[in-house]
Amino acid sequence: MLHEGRLAATIVKFCRFARSNDIPAGAKQTVDALEAARVVGIMDRSTLMAALRAVLCSSKEEWDLFDEIFRVFWNGTNSRNRIVAPDSHSKVERDLAPTDSVAVAAFGGQAAGKAADPDGRNVLGASKYERLSKVDFSEVSQSDVADLERISLRLLRRMALRLARRLKRKMRSRGPVDIRRTIRLNISKGGDPLELRYKTRRRDQNRLVLLVDVSGSMNAYSFFLLRFAYALQKHFRRVNTFLFSTRLTDITATLRSRSLRQSLPALSHETIGWSGGTKIGESLRELLLAHGGRLLSRNTLFVMLSDGWDTGEPQVLAAELGAIQRRVKKIIWLNPLLGMEGYQPITRGMAAALPHIDVFAPAHNLESLLQLDQHLSRPGRG
Repeated sequence: MLHEGRLAATIVKFCRFARSNDIPAGAKQTVDALEAARVVGIMDRSTLMAALRAVLCSSKEEWDLFDEIFRVFWNGTNSRNRIVAPDSHSKVERDLAPTDSVAVAAFGGQAAGKAADPDGRNVLGASKYERLSKVDFSEVSQSDVADLERISLRLLRRMALRLARRLKRKMRSRGPVDIRRTIRLNISKGGDPLELRYKTRRRDQNRLVLLVDVSGSMNAYSFFLLRFAYALQKHFRRVNTFLFSTRLTDITATLRSRSLRQSLPALSHETIGWSGGTKIGESLRELLLAHGGRLLSRNTLFVMLSDGWDTGEPQVLAAELGAIQRRVKKIIWLNPLLGMEGYQPITRGMAAALPHIDVFAPAHNLESLLQLDQHLSRPGRG
């Protein structure tokens, strides 16, 4: 029996062969053919033929032509018509076009000699990868949770590494004259400082401060947002993470564990108020009093992950967020509800917060979380 990856490549090869013989087997039809072959298997050749014909043919002419195309390809029989015989199957993987390779990934196989896709498309399949990247976290089925965790960890890690590189860039402007280097350079020229050397000024590295809402209204999103925070903290040295509902808890040290799974038991014992109410203003006040002097400066990028449902007083939220805005470089508020069609930020808490937010963006699925590095580079109010 063919290995699954080799069978997938052969199915793709057949679709290309059918396409070269006037059956329009495009990318969508090829993915459908792969799924059909996965369902019926290859043990019964007539069943496989019927399944492939059903997904590839859309007219009587194509239907009549298909039987001979199938026999020529799979059985190697001679054709008395204009059907061009296929190439040897031994080179099938080498002959795959880029779009065909994606289709092989959708079947679950991998073209020979190709490394695994770093985004995880080859692991899950292209169609499932796209679906899971876009699905709202609140609608993820139990059967998809493990797959979504796997691709989110990989993609968030890549985003965090990219973000870390961006935030470590040096300033290009000159610093003061470096006397020692200037003298050393000009000794051979009689000692006159004909050429000057300058000290280089390094930009202070930006700090990320993350606040993750774990109140009851955020139940459907909290775990995935924690994974987001974990990925950032794992690959970016200057990041501090806090959870809040009715009170604030610093979990920076806890997220230093080797894996998020190791961190969860410790987090469960924290007196955070999981699934409780939300007092955003009071939590921000606590942050300012206990950590403001150490963490909040013009190099701080302040990221809130919350739906904005606040049981506290909106004027407290506005005052505290305004005080933070005056101290930090940028405030980014990622709200899962922004992914809902027709959502308007009209709750008391969210309306009070909006004037003090530089970037207001969704955080309802993996695709939206991966936009963080773009949000950080956006100027002005969003």
